[in-house]
Amino acid sequence: MSSPPPEEHPYHPQDALRQSAITAAITGGGGLATAAIKSAMSPQNIGAFGAFGRFGGHIAVWGTVGGVYGFSKAAAANLREKDDHYNSAIAGFLSGSALGIPHRSMPRIVGYGALFSVVLAVFDYTGNSLKGARKSQELDEFDRKEYLRKNRRRPLEETLAEVGEGRSIRPPGYEERRRERLRERYGFEVNPVSADPDA
Repeated sequence: MSSPPPEEHPYHPQDALRQSAITAAITGGGGLATAAIKSAMSPQNIGAFGAFGRFGGHIAVWGTVGGVYGFSKAAAANLREKDDHYNSAIAGFLSGSALGIPHRSMPRIVGYGALFSVVLAVFDYTGNSLKGARKSQELDEFDRKEYLRKNRRRPLEETLAEVGEGRSIRPPGYEERRRERLRERYGFEVNPVSADPDA
C-alpha cells in the first residue's frame, strides 16, 4: 500500500548528548541483564556483585555501543540537516565498530560496523518497526483513503475493455446498445418503462 508523498518539513536540530544518554542507558541495561544472566549461570559462586565485577565488561561495551549510536545518529542528522536512513547507516557503522574494538581485530571492527550499518539502515528505511511502516500522524484517515482512491483510479474505457458491459456496469449509452442487441438477436423491441409520470 503506497502512501502519499512526504511533504518537506524544515529540519529541527536534535540534542546529540541527550540521545546518547538515552540509548546508552537502554543498551547498558541490556548489557546489565546479560551480565546478570551470565553471573547467575556461572558454575562458581561469585556473589551478588559478580555481574559488575566479573562480567562488567558487557555492561560497559553495550553502554558504549548505544551511546555511540545515539550520539552519532543525532550528530549526522545535525550535520546533514536531514533525518533519514543514512544517519542510521553512519551511526550503525560507528557503533558496530565500537563493538568490535574489544576483540582487537581490524576485520571484526570493520565487519561488525558493516553489519550494524546495513541492518540499522534497512530497519530505519522500512519504518522502524517489524510490523511495517506506521501510518503518518499528519495525514487524516479520510485524506489518506481519498489519495489511495485517486492513485488507483483507472479510466472507464480501460475497465470496460477488460471487463465488458453488463453485470451492473452501465456506461453511457448502455440501454440503447442493449435494446439494439436484443432486437437483433431475438427480433422484438424493448420499450423502456419509466417511473417518471411526466415522461
